[in-house]
Amino acid sequence: MRDLPIDTALGSAALLDVNRRFYDSLWSGARLVMPHRFNTWPLVESLFIGGTRALEVAPGLRPRLPLESTRFVDISRPALAKLHERGAEVVLGRITSLPFAGSEFDLVCALDVIEHVDDDERALAELSRVTRPAGIILVSIPLHPSSWTAFDELVGHRRRYEPSALLEKLARFELAVERSAVFGMKPRSTRLTELGLWWLTHHREGALWWYNRLFMPIALRLQHELRLHPGMIATADVDEVLLVCRRAP
Repeated sequence: MRDLPIDTALGSAALLDVNRRFYDSLWSGARLVMPHRFNTWPLVESLFIGGTRALEVAPGLRPRLPLESTRFVDISRPALAKLHERGAEVVLGRITSLPFAGSEFDLVCALDVIEHVDDDERALAELSRVTRPAGIILVSIPLHPSSWTAFDELVGHRRRYEPSALLEKLARFELAVERSAVFGMKPRSTRLTELGLWWLTHHREGALWWYNRLFMPIALRLQHELRLHPGMIATADVDEVLLVCRRAP
């Protein structure tokens, strides 16, 4: 496996390869965590009405939408295989070229994805394209380029976003933020993050084993309630934000 961090000069194909290698390794040794175990579940339940056509992009083994009524697309074959074993409908594909017709879905979810791709505008265009007019798109985005750390490089991030520029970019693709909330499961302690980075760099297999079997279950238990607010929340001290966007009618 290629060592990270990612060279910022990498092209799209090389960046895709780095992301795929990292997440194939992560998901190969991971267990599926069901959607109802995440703090996003009350929001998801409120958005699912009878007959909702739903798509989740790049869920890995941490899907937020229900397995039985959602289509899933990911670049990781190990993740898709495990989702398929549990009865989910899966497709191998990329967010920048979604293999679906226009306006096919009422609800689209893409958490922790857009910051990973080289062409984020193409990704947003694709999310908007496959969502019906007035449909809902859930995205999560890391904020503030000044907050960039080695953790961002390790997990395959391409960028962080200034909140005002992010809102302008979403608007260009007919996406308006209706609600938002503080999001993310990254440790607040910089010391813990640095320790995790050291282990992932020097003892990757062991670090992933501990992450999947110990740290992830603990993180699930320590989740805070997802508190949604109208529009965009105050973002001065927010590392990552969850956005509930509506595509223009």
